[in-house]
Amino acid sequence: MISTSLDDANLTAGLQRLRMQLTDMTDLMQDLGELLTDSTKSLFAEGIAPDGTSWAPKSQATIDGYQQREKKARVDFRPLFGPTGRLSSEVFYQAGTTSMEIGSALIYSAVQQFGASKGQFGTAANGSSIPWGDIPARPFIGLSDEDRANVNAEILEYLARITAA
Repeated sequence: MISTSLDDANLTAGLQRLRMQLTDMTDLMQDLGELLTDSTKSLFAEGIAPDGTSWAPKSQATIDGYQQREKKARVDFRPLFGPTGRLSSEVFYQAGTTSMEIGSALIYSAVQQFGASKGQFGTAANGSSIPWGDIPARPFIGLSDEDRANVNAEILEYLARITAA
């Protein structure tokens, strides 16, 4: 049996720096968060889900409801664009040392992402269903094929950067 030991201070220091860079990848997670936040926001302009399918249009009942409630506001007929425009602008990410989450804190964002059936959340004090009608899923959070390629490229760039240092 032959055994070899390598004791090189420069190599050991380099491996230690690499280990630290792979333990705390906050920079990479922030880059991915920015990339995916921009991509997600661009879906709103196109009216499509990450998989490329078009979002279901607004129902006439929703449009009529906006027109009755928002007398002075212009009604936006595009899916997921309400009177405030908050959903399309309040997509954010949170980066950690080894993970990144993207989403929206708006209470209705999950219903838009996954949809809901009439009455799924019970009834209001006046007895009306919550929601009052079926709401189709309009996914806006997710990865497109282009996102996957961009994420992979970002990871490879990060690895090249930290191994070159």
